[in-house]
Amino acid sequence: MSAAVQEMSARVSQAERLAAFARVTTDDVDEAAEQIGRIFCPHDLKPAGARAAGFSARHNCANFDGFSINYVAYGGSVSIDPGCLDRFFLVQIPLSGAARIRVGAGEFDAAPGRTASLLSPTIPTRMIWSDCAQAILLLDRRMVEQRAAALSGSAAGPVEFDPAVDLNTPSGQALRTSLAELTTLAERLGPSGLTSPIAMADWREMLLDRLLNGLRHGRSDAIRTFSGRAERLPRALRAARDHLAENAGEPLDLAQLAGAAGIGIRALQLGFRRHFGLSISEMLLDMRLAGLHTRLAQASPDVSITDIAFDLGFTHLGRMAGAYREKFGETPSATLRRRMS
Repeated sequence: MSAAVQEMSARVSQAERLAAFARVTTDDVDEAAEQIGRIFCPHDLKPAGARAAGFSARHNCANFDGFSINYVAYGGSVSIDPGCLDRFFLVQIPLSGAARIRVGAGEFDAAPGRTASLLSPTIPTRMIWSDCAQAILLLDRRMVEQRAAALSGSAAGPVEFDPAVDLNTPSGQALRTSLAELTTLAERLGPSGLTSPIAMADWREMLLDRLLNGLRHGRSDAIRTFSGRAERLPRALRAARDHLAENAGEPLDLAQLAGAAGIGIRALQLGFRRHFGLSISEMLLDMRLAGLHTRLAQASPDVSITDIAFDLGFTHLGRMAGAYREKFGETPSATLRRRMS
């Protein structure tokens, strides 16, 4: 181990996380860019000064299904230019040092206990880290975009977050706590440890909720509208929506739905259009598609797509597959294959 890496080890020994998951430990700039680039994405990495004196890099990474938790630290001051991340979202929570983040045309400073960053895959990014260590959550782009589609009642497409995350707001604190707990879990399990698929699915759901319902992004308003949170939802429509969700696998019965809401059918239809921006049938279809996507994303190897579809109330598999592809950008079988790979 070189003197620079030994010096960095002494400097971060108290703060280093995920040490058992070490992937990169080097004081060579080119090696750091190449190895970390293979884990994240190709990027330009340069010492901020004319010489690389004092440079060192460390990357520890624990992988899970659809996401990973990482510890990344650079000694010295370095510029990092990944451009557009393309395949994933990154939540970066500073643990020590400082980072200057440029996302699109805006810039801000990230610092421990104050400000984190959330990088979206479609917005170009450049950063300068100064003796900085960060806990980094990587989430698969397709997973986030498909969940946003399920929550917003719209087709899957780009999701772009406000890049600066105030760690002193309730949502920022909740995100920081979740990453700390996930890091501790990974450390307790170790590289060879196993946890149940159900537990990991719960973690995945919680992280997606923290991002899509807790932080601001381009689909926030659509999610609020579709969930009925954009304005105070009348009790009758809340009851109707809940009844529809609880009975999504059953044939639609407008008279029964209106009875559960306590209003007439026509008033119910107008209310759905006004408050949710959808007809009752469109909302039911979206609930079923979202349920199918969730089930497939958590499926066991012996699952039958047909059985799940019928269980969720679909009666025409061809139309179901077409609607699913339009919403999530892939067929149900493609979702299942990705889950099994």
